[in-house]
Amino acid sequence: MSAVPLEVVEDIASRQAALRQPIHPQALPDQGLHDLPVRPHVHISLNVRGLSQSSTLAINERSARLERAGRKVFRMGLGQSPFPVPPTVVDALKANAHQKDYLPVRGLDALREAVAAYHRHAQGIERSAEDVLIGPGSKELLFILQLCFYGDLLVPAPSWVSYAPQAAIAGRQHRWIDTRREDGWRLTPEGLDAVCRADPDRPRILILNYPSNPLGVTYSADQLAALARVARRYGLVVLSDEIYGELHHQGRHASIARWYPEGTIISGGLSKWAGAGGWRLGTFTFPPELRSVLDAMAVVASESYTSVSAPIQHAAITAFSGGPVMADYLARSRRVLRQIGPAIAARLRAAGCALDDPEGGFYLFPDLSPFRERLAAHGIHDARLLCERLLEDTGVAVLPGSDFGRSPTELSLRLAYVNFDGARALEGAAELNAEAVADAGFLAEHCADSMAGIERLASWLEAL
Repeated sequence: MSAVPLEVVEDIASRQAALRQPIHPQALPDQGLHDLPVRPHVHISLNVRGLSQSSTLAINERSARLERAGRKVFRMGLGQSPFPVPPTVVDALKANAHQKDYLPVRGLDALREAVAAYHRHAQGIERSAEDVLIGPGSKELLFILQLCFYGDLLVPAPSWVSYAPQAAIAGRQHRWIDTRREDGWRLTPEGLDAVCRADPDRPRILILNYPSNPLGVTYSADQLAALARVARRYGLVVLSDEIYGELHHQGRHASIARWYPEGTIISGGLSKWAGAGGWRLGTFTFPPELRSVLDAMAVVASESYTSVSAPIQHAAITAFSGGPVMADYLARSRRVLRQIGPAIAARLRAAGCALDDPEGGFYLFPDLSPFRERLAAHGIHDARLLCERLLEDTGVAVLPGSDFGRSPTELSLRLAYVNFDGARALEGAAELNAEAVADAGFLAEHCADSMAGIERLASWLEAL
Protein backbone atom coordinates (compact mmCIF):
# COMPACT_ATOMS: atom_id res chain seq x y z
CA MET A 1 0.00 0.00 0.00
CA SER A 2 1.46 3.40 -0.99
CA ALA A 3 2.13 6.06 1.66
CA VAL A 4 -0.36 8.91 2.04
CA PRO A 5 1.24 12.22 1.02
CA LEU A 6 2.15 14.47 3.93
CA GLU A 7 0.06 17.38 2.66
CA VAL A 8 -3.06 15.17 2.63
CA VAL A 9 -2.46 14.08 6.22
CA GLU A 10 -2.00 17.70 7.30
CA ASP A 11 -5.20 18.74 5.48
CA ILE A 12 -7.24 16.01 7.22
CA ALA A 13 -5.83 16.97 10.62
CA SER A 14 -6.66 20.63 9.96
CA ARG A 15 -10.25 19.81 9.03
CA GLN A 16 -10.73 17.62 12.13
CA ALA A 17 -9.40 20.38 14.37
CA ALA A 18 -11.81 22.86 12.80
CA LEU A 19 -14.74 20.55 13.45
CA ARG A 20 -13.83 20.43 17.13
CA GLN A 21 -13.97 24.22 17.49
CA PRO A 22 -17.18 25.77 18.93
CA ILE A 23 -19.23 27.73 16.44
CA HIS A 24 -20.02 31.30 17.54
CA PRO A 25 -23.14 33.05 16.28
CA GLN A 26 -21.01 35.88 14.96
CA ALA A 27 -19.36 33.42 12.59
CA LEU A 28 -22.65 32.42 10.95
CA PRO A 29 -23.93 34.46 8.02
CA ASP A 30 -27.37 35.78 9.04
CA GLN A 31 -28.13 37.70 5.89
CA GLY A 32 -31.80 36.92 5.30
CA LEU A 33 -31.70 33.96 7.71
CA HIS A 34 -34.77 35.04 9.67
CA ASP A 35 -36.71 35.56 6.47
CA LEU A 36 -36.48 31.88 5.55
CA PRO A 37 -39.68 29.86 6.12
CA VAL A 38 -39.49 27.38 8.97
CA ARG A 39 -40.74 23.97 7.88
CA PRO A 40 -40.24 21.36 10.62
CA HIS A 41 -40.71 17.82 9.41
CA VAL A 42 -43.85 16.89 11.37
CA HIS A 43 -45.89 13.81 10.60
CA ILE A 44 -48.73 12.76 12.93
CA SER A 45 -49.04 9.03 13.54
CA LEU A 46 -51.69 7.37 11.41
CA ASN A 47 -53.08 5.82 14.60
CA VAL A 48 -53.91 9.29 15.95
CA ARG A 49 -54.98 11.17 12.83
CA GLY A 50 -58.68 11.89 12.77
CA LEU A 51 -59.21 11.28 16.48
CA SER A 52 -60.87 14.00 18.53
CA GLN A 53 -60.58 14.90 22.19
CA SER A 54 -62.55 12.62 24.49
CA SER A 55 -66.15 13.80 24.15
CA THR A 56 -66.82 13.67 27.90
CA LEU A 57 -63.94 16.06 28.54
CA ALA A 58 -64.84 18.22 25.56
CA ILE A 59 -68.44 18.74 26.72
CA ASN A 60 -67.18 19.74 30.16
CA GLU A 61 -64.85 22.35 28.70
CA ARG A 62 -67.56 23.67 26.38
CA SER A 63 -69.98 23.93 29.29
CA ALA A 64 -67.41 25.97 31.22
CA ARG A 65 -67.00 28.35 28.28
CA LEU A 66 -70.76 28.87 28.04
CA GLU A 67 -70.97 29.57 31.76
CA ARG A 68 -68.19 32.14 31.51
CA ALA A 69 -70.24 33.80 28.78
CA GLY A 70 -73.17 34.09 31.19
CA ARG A 71 -75.27 31.09 30.10
CA LYS A 72 -76.98 28.79 32.58
CA VAL A 73 -75.73 25.26 31.83
CA PHE A 74 -76.99 22.05 33.38
CA ARG A 75 -73.84 19.95 33.27
CA MET A 76 -74.84 16.37 32.55
CA GLY A 77 -72.01 15.50 30.15
CA LEU A 78 -68.93 14.62 32.20
CA GLY A 79 -69.47 11.74 34.60
CA GLN A 80 -67.58 13.08 37.59
CA SER A 81 -68.70 11.90 41.01
CA PRO A 82 -70.63 14.64 42.82
CA PHE A 83 -69.59 13.31 46.21
CA PRO A 84 -66.56 14.57 48.15
CA VAL A 85 -63.62 12.33 48.95
CA PRO A 86 -64.32 10.62 52.31
CA PRO A 87 -62.81 12.72 55.13
CA THR A 88 -60.73 9.85 56.51
CA VAL A 89 -59.10 9.43 53.09
CA VAL A 90 -58.44 13.18 52.87
CA ASP A 91 -56.87 13.06 56.33
CA ALA A 92 -54.66 10.19 55.21
CA LEU A 93 -53.51 12.24 52.22
CA LYS A 94 -52.64 15.18 54.47
CA ALA A 95 -50.74 12.90 56.84
CA ASN A 96 -48.69 11.54 53.92
CA ALA A 97 -48.00 14.79 52.08
CA HIS A 98 -44.34 14.45 53.06
CA GLN A 99 -43.95 11.17 51.15
CA LYS A 100 -41.63 12.10 48.31
CA ASP A 101 -39.78 8.98 47.22
CA TYR A 102 -40.38 7.04 44.04
CA LEU A 103 -42.47 4.00 44.88
CA PRO A 104 -42.22 0.57 43.23
CA VAL A 105 -43.49 0.51 39.66
CA ARG A 106 -46.17 -2.03 40.53
CA GLY A 107 -47.36 0.06 43.44
CA LEU A 108 -46.87 0.46 47.17
CA ASP A 109 -46.77 -3.00 48.74
CA ALA A 110 -49.20 -2.09 51.51
CA LEU A 111 -51.67 -0.64 48.99
CA ARG A 112 -51.46 -3.68 46.74
CA GLU A 113 -52.20 -5.91 49.73
CA ALA A 114 -55.13 -3.65 50.69
CA VAL A 115 -56.56 -3.96 47.18
CA ALA A 116 -56.18 -7.75 47.22
CA ALA A 117 -57.84 -7.90 50.65
CA TYR A 118 -60.65 -5.68 49.37
CA HIS A 119 -61.44 -8.17 46.59
CA ARG A 120 -61.26 -11.09 49.00
CA HIS A 121 -63.67 -9.37 51.37
CA ALA A 122 -66.06 -7.87 48.78
CA GLN A 123 -66.21 -10.71 46.25
CA GLY A 124 -64.60 -13.75 47.85
CA ILE A 125 -61.90 -13.71 45.15
CA GLU A 126 -58.54 -14.92 46.44
CA ARG A 127 -55.78 -12.63 45.26
CA SER A 128 -52.47 -11.48 46.74
CA ALA A 129 -50.46 -8.29 46.52
CA GLU A 130 -48.44 -9.91 43.74
CA ASP A 131 -51.58 -9.97 41.59
CA VAL A 132 -52.19 -6.19 41.78
CA LEU A 133 -50.87 -3.36 39.60
CA ILE A 134 -51.37 0.29 40.59
CA GLY A 135 -51.53 2.96 37.89
CA PRO A 136 -52.36 6.65 37.35
CA GLY A 137 -56.04 5.92 36.75
CA SER A 138 -57.61 2.78 35.33
CA LYS A 139 -57.78 4.58 31.97
CA GLU A 140 -53.98 4.55 31.68
CA LEU A 141 -53.81 0.92 32.77
CA LEU A 142 -56.32 -0.06 30.09
CA PHE A 143 -54.22 1.67 27.46
CA ILE A 144 -51.06 -0.13 28.58
CA LEU A 145 -52.94 -3.43 28.58
CA GLN A 146 -53.75 -2.93 24.91
CA LEU A 147 -50.14 -2.08 24.14
CA CYS A 148 -48.98 -5.30 25.76
CA PHE A 149 -51.69 -7.71 24.63
CA TYR A 150 -51.53 -8.71 20.98
CA GLY A 151 -55.13 -9.26 19.99
CA ASP A 152 -58.48 -7.66 19.28
CA LEU A 153 -60.71 -5.65 21.58
CA LEU A 154 -64.37 -6.62 21.85
CA VAL A 155 -66.57 -3.74 22.98
CA PRO A 156 -70.34 -3.96 23.58
CA ALA A 157 -72.20 -1.02 22.07
CA PRO A 158 -72.87 1.27 23.83
CA SER A 159 -69.75 1.53 25.97
CA TRP A 160 -67.56 4.21 27.50
CA VAL A 161 -66.13 6.68 24.99
CA SER A 162 -62.41 5.86 25.39
CA TYR A 163 -62.30 2.09 24.87
CA ALA A 164 -62.36 2.14 21.05
CA PRO A 165 -60.11 5.22 20.55
CA GLN A 166 -57.49 3.68 22.82
CA ALA A 167 -57.49 0.56 20.67
CA ALA A 168 -56.94 2.72 17.58
CA ILE A 169 -54.06 4.60 19.20
CA ALA A 170 -52.44 1.33 20.28
CA GLY A 171 -52.80 -0.06 16.76
CA ARG A 172 -55.26 -2.76 17.80
CA GLN A 173 -58.42 -3.87 16.05
CA HIS A 174 -61.65 -3.28 17.92
CA ARG A 175 -65.03 -4.75 17.22
CA TRP A 176 -68.32 -3.36 18.45
CA ILE A 177 -70.79 -6.00 19.62
CA ASP A 178 -74.30 -4.77 19.00
CA THR A 179 -76.84 -4.89 21.83
CA ARG A 180 -80.61 -4.39 21.87
CA ARG A 181 -82.95 -2.10 23.70
CA GLU A 182 -85.09 -5.14 24.58
CA ASP A 183 -82.15 -6.59 26.54
CA GLY A 184 -81.54 -3.32 28.38
CA TRP A 185 -78.55 -2.77 26.04
CA ARG A 186 -76.73 -5.58 27.87
CA LEU A 187 -74.31 -7.95 26.15
CA THR A 188 -75.88 -11.39 25.75
CA PRO A 189 -74.08 -14.77 25.64
CA GLU A 190 -75.53 -15.33 22.16
CA GLY A 191 -74.16 -12.02 20.92
CA LEU A 192 -70.71 -12.74 22.33
CA ASP A 193 -70.68 -16.27 20.93
CA ALA A 194 -71.65 -15.06 17.46
CA VAL A 195 -68.64 -12.72 17.34
CA CYS A 196 -66.16 -15.38 18.50
CA ARG A 197 -67.47 -18.39 16.60
CA ALA A 198 -66.14 -17.44 13.16
CA ASP A 199 -62.51 -17.37 14.40
CA PRO A 200 -62.51 -19.24 17.73
CA ASP A 201 -58.75 -19.19 18.35
CA ARG A 202 -58.19 -15.48 17.79
CA PRO A 203 -56.77 -13.73 20.90
CA ARG A 204 -59.27 -11.19 22.22
CA ILE A 205 -59.99 -8.97 25.20
CA LEU A 206 -63.62 -8.47 26.12
CA ILE A 207 -64.45 -5.21 27.86
CA LEU A 208 -67.30 -5.63 30.32
CA ASN A 209 -68.21 -2.50 32.28
CA TYR A 210 -70.92 -2.72 34.95
CA PRO A 211 -72.67 -0.94 36.49
CA SER A 212 -72.42 0.62 33.10
CA ASN A 213 -71.28 3.93 31.77
CA PRO A 214 -73.31 5.01 29.76
CA LEU A 215 -76.28 2.82 30.65
CA GLY A 216 -76.61 2.72 34.42
CA VAL A 217 -77.52 -0.99 34.19
CA THR A 218 -75.69 -3.98 35.61
CA TYR A 219 -75.72 -7.79 35.24
CA SER A 220 -77.32 -10.44 37.41
CA ALA A 221 -75.41 -13.46 38.70
CA ASP A 222 -77.07 -15.68 36.09
CA GLN A 223 -76.18 -13.28 33.27
CA LEU A 224 -72.55 -13.09 34.39
CA ALA A 225 -72.30 -16.88 34.70
CA ALA A 226 -73.63 -17.29 31.16
CA LEU A 227 -71.15 -14.76 29.74
CA ALA A 228 -68.36 -16.47 31.67
CA ARG A 229 -69.14 -19.80 30.01
CA VAL A 230 -68.76 -18.24 26.56
CA ALA A 231 -65.56 -16.44 27.56
CA ARG A 232 -64.05 -19.70 28.85
CA ARG A 233 -65.11 -21.58 25.69
CA TYR A 234 -63.07 -19.21 23.51
CA GLY A 235 -60.25 -18.43 25.94
CA LEU A 236 -61.08 -14.72 26.10
CA VAL A 237 -59.37 -12.34 28.46
CA VAL A 238 -62.11 -10.37 30.22
CA LEU A 239 -61.31 -6.86 31.40
CA SER A 240 -64.05 -6.41 33.99
CA ASP A 241 -64.32 -2.66 34.47
CA GLU A 242 -65.90 -2.45 37.93
CA ILE A 243 -65.05 1.18 38.69
CA TYR A 244 -68.74 1.74 39.58
CA GLY A 245 -69.12 -1.52 41.50
CA GLU A 246 -69.49 0.09 44.92
CA LEU A 247 -72.19 2.36 43.48
CA HIS A 248 -74.54 -0.53 42.77
CA HIS A 249 -77.68 1.08 44.15
CA GLN A 250 -78.49 -1.89 46.37
CA GLY A 251 -74.88 -2.61 47.33
CA ARG A 252 -75.01 -6.01 45.64
CA HIS A 253 -72.33 -5.81 42.97
CA ALA A 254 -70.97 -9.16 41.77
CA SER A 255 -67.78 -9.65 39.74
CA ILE A 256 -67.63 -11.96 36.74
CA ALA A 257 -64.33 -13.12 38.24
CA ARG A 258 -66.42 -15.30 40.56
CA TRP A 259 -67.41 -17.42 37.53
CA TYR A 260 -64.31 -16.94 35.34
CA PRO A 261 -61.45 -16.36 37.79
CA GLU A 262 -58.64 -17.62 35.55
CA GLY A 263 -59.36 -15.21 32.69
CA THR A 264 -60.64 -12.04 34.36
CA ILE A 265 -58.71 -8.85 35.12
CA ILE A 266 -60.65 -6.63 37.54
CA SER A 267 -60.30 -2.91 36.90
CA GLY A 268 -61.02 -0.45 39.71
CA GLY A 269 -59.86 2.77 41.30
CA LEU A 270 -60.85 5.72 43.44
CA SER A 271 -62.51 8.00 40.89
CA LYS A 272 -66.17 7.00 41.12
CA TRP A 273 -67.01 5.31 44.43
CA ALA A 274 -64.57 7.43 46.44
CA GLY A 275 -65.17 10.71 44.58
CA ALA A 276 -61.46 11.10 43.78
CA GLY A 277 -61.37 11.37 39.99
CA GLY A 278 -58.66 14.02 40.02
CA TRP A 279 -56.40 11.92 42.23
CA ARG A 280 -55.77 9.58 39.30
CA LEU A 281 -55.31 6.21 40.96
CA GLY A 282 -56.44 3.01 39.30
CA THR A 283 -55.98 -0.67 40.05
CA PHE A 284 -55.80 -3.84 37.95
CA THR A 285 -56.10 -7.17 39.77
CA PHE A 286 -54.99 -10.23 37.79
CA PRO A 287 -55.38 -13.97 38.21
CA PRO A 288 -52.08 -15.91 38.50
CA GLU A 289 -52.77 -17.35 35.02
CA LEU A 290 -52.30 -13.85 33.53
CA ARG A 291 -49.12 -12.98 35.43
CA SER A 292 -47.23 -12.59 32.14
CA VAL A 293 -49.60 -9.77 31.17
CA LEU A 294 -49.05 -8.03 34.50
CA ASP A 295 -45.28 -8.39 34.11
CA ALA A 296 -45.36 -6.91 30.61
CA MET A 297 -47.51 -4.00 31.75
CA ALA A 298 -45.09 -3.31 34.61
CA VAL A 299 -42.25 -3.05 32.08
CA VAL A 300 -44.19 -0.47 30.04
CA ALA A 301 -45.08 1.38 33.24
CA SER A 302 -41.40 1.56 34.20
CA GLU A 303 -40.65 3.24 30.87
CA SER A 304 -43.62 5.62 30.95
CA TYR A 305 -45.18 6.90 34.20
CA THR A 306 -42.63 5.22 36.56
CA SER A 307 -44.98 5.14 39.55
CA VAL A 308 -48.13 6.74 40.93
CA SER A 309 -47.93 9.74 43.30
CA ALA A 310 -46.60 8.56 46.66
CA PRO A 311 -48.96 10.55 48.95
CA ILE A 312 -52.00 9.36 46.99
CA GLN A 313 -50.95 5.73 47.16
CA HIS A 314 -50.49 5.96 50.93
CA ALA A 315 -53.89 7.63 51.30
CA ALA A 316 -55.59 5.04 49.10
CA ILE A 317 -54.81 2.34 51.66
CA THR A 318 -57.43 3.93 53.91
CA ALA A 319 -60.05 3.86 51.14
CA PHE A 320 -59.51 0.22 50.21
CA SER A 321 -59.25 -0.91 53.83
CA GLY A 322 -62.90 -0.01 54.43
CA GLY A 323 -64.24 0.27 57.96
CA PRO A 324 -67.32 1.94 59.48
CA VAL A 325 -66.65 5.41 58.05
CA MET A 326 -66.24 4.13 54.51
CA ALA A 327 -69.27 1.86 54.88
CA ASP A 328 -71.44 4.78 56.01
CA TYR A 329 -70.13 6.98 53.19
CA LEU A 330 -71.03 4.36 50.59
CA ALA A 331 -74.44 3.64 52.14
CA ARG A 332 -75.33 7.34 51.99
CA SER A 333 -74.02 7.68 48.41
CA ARG A 334 -76.19 4.78 47.26
CA ARG A 335 -79.19 6.20 49.11
CA VAL A 336 -78.86 9.52 47.25
CA LEU A 337 -78.44 7.82 43.88
CA ARG A 338 -81.45 5.57 44.53
CA GLN A 339 -83.49 8.73 44.97
CA ILE A 340 -82.40 10.80 42.03
CA GLY A 341 -81.86 8.17 39.30
CA PRO A 342 -85.36 6.63 39.28
CA ALA A 343 -86.96 10.09 39.66
CA ILE A 344 -85.19 11.35 36.54
CA ALA A 345 -86.02 8.18 34.62
CA ALA A 346 -89.70 8.49 35.57
CA ARG A 347 -89.89 12.11 34.38
CA LEU A 348 -88.26 11.25 31.03
CA ARG A 349 -90.57 8.27 30.53
CA ALA A 350 -93.54 10.53 31.24
CA ALA A 351 -92.28 12.82 28.47
CA GLY A 352 -92.16 9.89 26.03
CA CYS A 353 -88.57 8.59 26.25
CA ALA A 354 -87.82 4.86 26.32
CA LEU A 355 -85.58 3.87 29.24
CA ASP A 356 -85.45 1.75 32.38
CA ASP A 357 -84.56 2.74 35.92
CA PRO A 358 -80.81 2.77 36.65
CA GLU A 359 -79.28 0.02 38.79
CA GLY A 360 -75.90 1.55 39.58
CA GLY A 361 -73.61 4.51 38.95
CA PHE A 362 -75.10 7.84 37.92
CA TYR A 363 -76.00 7.50 34.23
CA LEU A 364 -79.06 7.10 32.05
CA PHE A 365 -79.29 6.31 28.34
CA PRO A 366 -82.68 7.51 27.10
CA ASP A 367 -83.85 6.48 23.64
CA LEU A 368 -85.64 9.33 21.86
CA SER A 369 -86.66 7.36 18.79
CA PRO A 370 -90.38 7.88 19.68
CA PHE A 371 -89.76 11.54 18.81
CA ARG A 372 -88.14 10.81 15.44
CA GLU A 373 -90.82 12.33 13.21
CA ARG A 374 -91.33 15.39 15.40
CA LEU A 375 -87.57 15.97 15.60
CA ALA A 376 -87.22 15.56 11.84
CA ALA A 377 -89.84 18.28 11.38
CA HIS A 378 -87.44 20.58 13.24
CA GLY A 379 -84.48 19.51 11.07
CA ILE A 380 -83.00 17.14 13.66
CA HIS A 381 -82.03 13.79 12.14
CA ASP A 382 -79.18 12.54 14.31
CA ALA A 383 -78.15 12.39 17.95
CA ARG A 384 -75.30 14.86 17.68
CA LEU A 385 -77.47 17.61 16.26
CA LEU A 386 -80.08 16.76 18.88
CA CYS A 387 -77.53 17.40 21.63
CA GLU A 388 -76.51 20.67 20.00
CA ARG A 389 -80.11 21.86 19.92
CA LEU A 390 -80.74 20.77 23.51
CA LEU A 391 -77.73 22.72 24.73
CA GLU A 392 -78.72 25.78 22.71
CA ASP A 393 -82.42 25.74 23.59
CA THR A 394 -82.42 24.41 27.17
CA GLY A 395 -78.87 24.71 28.49
CA VAL A 396 -78.80 20.96 29.18
CA ALA A 397 -75.40 19.46 28.28
CA VAL A 398 -75.63 15.77 27.36
CA LEU A 399 -73.79 13.50 24.92
CA PRO A 400 -75.02 11.65 21.83
CA GLY A 401 -75.23 7.88 21.91
CA SER A 402 -73.02 7.84 18.81
CA ASP A 403 -70.07 8.82 21.04
CA PHE A 404 -70.59 5.49 22.80
CA GLY A 405 -70.71 3.27 19.74
CA ARG A 406 -74.33 3.58 18.66
CA SER A 407 -75.57 4.67 15.24
CA PRO A 408 -75.86 8.48 14.93
CA THR A 409 -79.42 8.10 13.64
CA GLU A 410 -80.52 6.13 16.70
CA LEU A 411 -81.37 9.31 18.66
CA SER A 412 -80.02 8.02 21.96
CA LEU A 413 -78.43 10.21 24.64
CA ARG A 414 -76.12 9.69 27.61
CA LEU A 415 -76.76 11.89 30.61
CA ALA A 416 -74.89 11.95 33.91
CA TYR A 417 -77.02 13.11 36.82
CA VAL A 418 -74.14 14.51 38.84
CA ASN A 419 -74.82 18.27 38.88
CA PHE A 420 -75.79 18.58 42.53
CA ASP A 421 -73.95 19.36 45.75
CA GLY A 422 -72.80 15.91 46.79
CA ALA A 423 -71.55 16.99 50.21
CA ARG A 424 -74.92 18.48 51.20
CA ALA A 425 -76.76 15.51 49.72
CA LEU A 426 -74.68 13.09 51.82
CA GLU A 427 -75.60 15.04 54.94
CA GLY A 428 -79.27 14.99 54.01
CA ALA A 429 -79.13 11.27 53.22
CA ALA A 430 -78.83 10.50 56.93
CA GLU A 431 -82.55 11.28 57.23
CA LEU A 432 -83.63 9.33 54.15
CA ASN A 433 -85.58 6.11 54.30
CA ALA A 434 -83.07 3.33 53.76
CA GLU A 435 -85.61 1.46 51.64
CA ALA A 436 -85.34 4.17 48.96
CA VAL A 437 -88.93 5.39 48.94
CA ALA A 438 -89.34 8.50 46.80
CA ASP A 439 -88.77 11.72 48.72
CA ALA A 440 -89.70 14.78 46.67
CA GLY A 441 -88.62 17.08 49.49
CA PHE A 442 -85.10 15.66 49.48
CA LEU A 443 -84.78 16.03 45.71
CA ALA A 444 -86.06 19.62 45.81
CA GLU A 445 -83.61 20.56 48.55
CA HIS A 446 -80.49 18.64 47.54
CA CYS A 447 -80.78 17.85 43.82
CA ALA A 448 -82.60 20.93 42.53
CA ASP A 449 -80.20 21.69 39.67
CA SER A 450 -80.38 18.17 38.30
CA MET A 451 -84.16 18.05 38.52
CA ALA A 452 -84.48 21.51 36.94
CA GLY A 453 -82.31 20.43 34.01
CA ILE A 454 -84.36 17.29 33.46
CA GLU A 455 -87.56 19.32 33.63
CA ARG A 456 -86.25 21.63 30.91
CA LEU A 457 -85.29 18.67 28.73
CA ALA A 458 -88.63 16.91 29.26
CA SER A 459 -90.63 20.08 28.65
CA TRP A 460 -88.69 20.74 25.44
CA LEU A 461 -89.57 17.26 24.19
CA GLU A 462 -93.22 17.64 25.15
CA ALA A 463 -93.42 20.93 23.28
CA LEU A 464 -92.17 19.47 19.99
